[in-house]
Amino acid sequence: MKAAADIIAAVATAPGRGGIGVVRVSGYDLRPLMAGILGSKPKPRIATRSVFLAADASQIDNGIALYFPGPASFTGEDVLELQGHGGPVVLGMLLRRCLQLGARLAEPGEFTRRAFLNDKMDLAQAEAVADLIEAASERAVRSAQRSLSGEFSAQVSSLARGIIDLRMLVEAMLDFPEEEIDFLDRERVLSQLASLLAAVAGLLAKARQGSILRKGLKVVLAGLPNVGKSSLLNSLVGADLAIVSPIPGTTRDSVRETIDLEGVRLEIVDTAGLRETNDVVESLGIERSWREFGEADVIVLVCDARSGLTKETRQILAQAPPRLARIVVFNKIDIEGIAASTGQADGFSEVWLSAKTTEGLQGLRDALLRVAGMEVLEEDVFLARERHVSALLAAQTSLQAAEGEFPRPELFAEELRRAHTQLDSIIGKFSADELLGEIFARFCIGK
Repeated sequence: MKAAADIIAAVATAPGRGGIGVVRVSGYDLRPLMAGILGSKPKPRIATRSVFLAADASQIDNGIALYFPGPASFTGEDVLELQGHGGPVVLGMLLRRCLQLGARLAEPGEFTRRAFLNDKMDLAQAEAVADLIEAASERAVRSAQRSLSGEFSAQVSSLARGIIDLRMLVEAMLDFPEEEIDFLDRERVLSQLASLLAAVAGLLAKARQGSILRKGLKVVLAGLPNVGKSSLLNSLVGADLAIVSPIPGTTRDSVRETIDLEGVRLEIVDTAGLRETNDVVESLGIERSWREFGEADVIVLVCDARSGLTKETRQILAQAPPRLARIVVFNKIDIEGIAASTGQADGFSEVWLSAKTTEGLQGLRDALLRVAGMEVLEEDVFLARERHVSALLAAQTSLQAAEGEFPRPELFAEELRRAHTQLDSIIGKFSADELLGEIFARFCIGK
């Protein structure tokens, strides 16, 4: 599948003023455009000092022209980069001149989409381009670089090849039904299937870590009024964002802040205290608190260490969505002189701390990292998206189903085919136009 034959152009640098601005052009024949704007074709892959010309041959700007003939270019087509002064007006004039010469304005992500359609990169690598630009931490940058270099794709392709080998064995059995499947063949098939399941599980663990690195975790602080949720938010963020008061019901609306916890982006949301109230405004705040739970990944239930888990706080835990990871924080240990500690109980983590003095706060940070699966971050993690995780989960499910269908070769082969299709969808061998449109629409223009 090839990209469209028309020429596209866009400003490739961020909006605003800067020392340098870049206009990028891509198409299968840029000679007329280069003649119109540069007067001649520059030498390939050599930075050439040039005057950028208007239609009347007057000067728009002067700068550097870089020409990359296809297919040895980012998009696989002829690519021209015009590097001029980084003012929005001059870049706009330069872009309009490209449009006058036959180009059209590129859509978001269209340069990278053309690179994918022209087999310069697979879909996972194309997505890594956007993820690298949007990376919110150094760990995320390194992980996105690994995906962009093709490490993730290579592991997915290796798994797919393993499934192909297994399918060949099984389908050969189906092609020759009169032949008996001897014990050694049976053992070989089951051994290969076990190896594939182990490989998928390892890849899935890395993908989940990479997905969290990419999008972060949403952490909701919940609890009864006046247990110290706002103080805990302030301690985690290291700034006085939320109003702290001994008066119950002070927090009427959600207060949120994003922090970086050892490379993991956490969106911390302080919600209104959950209680029965006749105050209309406070009731609205409590209603919003429950809505926040529906969008969260983790609930941190804050309790007063002096009263512990009461009937009311246990009810909050029971009403929270089952999918949420749960951490129970016993705050205000400084008042009773209780030592900071951590533990596990009833399926959730316990942390004893003081938001006021920050004693024990590291225990909460460690608990959040454990929930994220990041207490031990593998060095070879790659940035992954939810669709990658979903596809790997589906492939794992099909392989597990295949194991149960071994006595029925036709069903066994069908489950292997499904797993293979899921893996191919990650790197884009089989991708619907709607999926491609959704992926590339989120890119910035000019990339």
